[in-house]
Amino acid sequence: MDKGEISQVLGEIATLLELKGENPFKIRAYQSGQRALDLLEEDLGTLIEEERLGAIKGFGKALTEKVTALYRDESLPFYDNLKASVGPGLVEMLEIPGLGAKKIRKLHRALGVDSIDDLTRACQSGEAAGLSGFGPKSVEKILSGIRNREAYSKRHLWWVAEEASRPILEGLRALPEVDRAEVAGSLRRRVETVGDLDFLAASDRPDPIMDWFVSQPGVKEVTAQGSSKSSVRFEDGLQADLRVVPPDQFVFALHHFTGSKDHNVAMRGRALSLGYSLSEWGLRRDDRKSMSVASVRDESDLFSLLGLSYIPPELREGRGELETAECGQLPDLVKGGDLRGAFHNHTHASDGENSLEEMTRAAQDLGWDYFGVADHSKASFQANGLNEARVRGQLEQIRNLNDSGRFSCHVFAGIECDILRDGSLDLDDSTLQMLDYVVVSVHSSFTLDEEAMTRRIIRAVEHPSATMLGHLTGRLLLRREPYTVNVEKVIDAAIANQVIIEINAHPQRLDMDWRHWRKAAAKGLLTSVNPDAHRVSGLAYVAAGINACRKGWLTAESVFNTWPLQRVQAYLETMKAKR
Repeated sequence: MDKGEISQVLGEIATLLELKGENPFKIRAYQSGQRALDLLEEDLGTLIEEERLGAIKGFGKALTEKVTALYRDESLPFYDNLKASVGPGLVEMLEIPGLGAKKIRKLHRALGVDSIDDLTRACQSGEAAGLSGFGPKSVEKILSGIRNREAYSKRHLWWVAEEASRPILEGLRALPEVDRAEVAGSLRRRVETVGDLDFLAASDRPDPIMDWFVSQPGVKEVTAQGSSKSSVRFEDGLQADLRVVPPDQFVFALHHFTGSKDHNVAMRGRALSLGYSLSEWGLRRDDRKSMSVASVRDESDLFSLLGLSYIPPELREGRGELETAECGQLPDLVKGGDLRGAFHNHTHASDGENSLEEMTRAAQDLGWDYFGVADHSKASFQANGLNEARVRGQLEQIRNLNDSGRFSCHVFAGIECDILRDGSLDLDDSTLQMLDYVVVSVHSSFTLDEEAMTRRIIRAVEHPSATMLGHLTGRLLLRREPYTVNVEKVIDAAIANQVIIEINAHPQRLDMDWRHWRKAAAKGLLTSVNPDAHRVSGLAYVAAGINACRKGWLTAESVFNTWPLQRVQAYLETMKAKR
């Protein structure tokens, strides 16, 4: 196992021990061990081989032995036995917002709650509300979390679905019977969450293709198999559908099975207005005679036949794209290769996994010209947030790194500063003024009403040190609903104060939602695609942020971190001057 995987196991051990009601000191030992492991700068394998791990603070004899066993053997009987001793239903309940290990243990001991079904009954009957620490509001929050969980279980993050789709698409394209193959549906439109995986293949010999599709590794259930469509469900719950069509229908089917319902309705209406009938099978004239489709080699040809410029899949949502394409005024959408760097990234100074140098090297390896560090501030104590003294120390470290010439990638010194309940910021003004930029974010008091939350965020945006607003609505896709806030008012305040609103590119956030961006950018709002990376691999999340940009009709000019280094430096200096 690598360091990240071992860290995750230590965290799970702490949670399982808490569910069992074990000694708090024992629980904290594993939590501290996880933190110590995350903060390691030296290579874990080297420390183990040289038997130096136990000399590092936080690693006692027992923990050293367990980490060593996980690293060398990729297994730990203690962990396996612990998992087996805790009912899976109790672990499942941890997925419900508002339920921690202590509350779950209380429900289990007092009411015999062993599963989410048991929990639902206990909440609906009023039994749960009778326990200390559980009032009517907490019970309603739990029930709401259960309902959301059921809805969420039917969908998957785009990031997860895209990763799962890659080997399937590659496998289809490698089959000799397949002329062409593509993904379709919401995955191709790059919607933030996906229901099923949709694949389309062109072939005159569908049967061997279907046989391959239903016999892939990881297929748990074949829900349908035919010569034109088959459906399978994988072990992780993802369902995949494959349609095979004749080659001359492929373009029409791809367009049809990519577009949203509203886009397809608009396209059929457009075709009818020109005397045609459009469907997944082709394009016909009103007299029902088939048109020659020899000239329709790809979707660009199809749009052209209907008097439209090509509409990228991300824009096929029925939100005015046809009218804009008719005028030839669709924007030149930003692309991943346009990015020159990224802000809002974490190191192990707070809750990141890698050092400043490791993160900078990874950014440079991506070809970036600059990289922004924004560790948590002190109010995020659970994330080892930095106080004023530690911020100043990190600032000096960053200056020294830039001066050393070790990296061509310039490092900007920032902070992700907590917006406190009243809208004030978590660090003193003199410290904030020293930094290159400040990301202001909400990490607590999510239950404020819309007026109070909006007032809170706007006050932070109006602070002279605020450069960017982080994850505007606090949502965690498929896990936590956004808190209530008047997005339009916050957008207006950001524009008035020249504050950038980030697109937090973490696949679980993608916040601010793409649906707001077309209008916001037209009013002059800037964004920054920020990966919120807590480890080197997290820098790749910018790809999901670019999806959100493209769905929001954004060009490179509206994306701050597509700008060259000197222009970024000049902008940040202007922002610092107003402090």
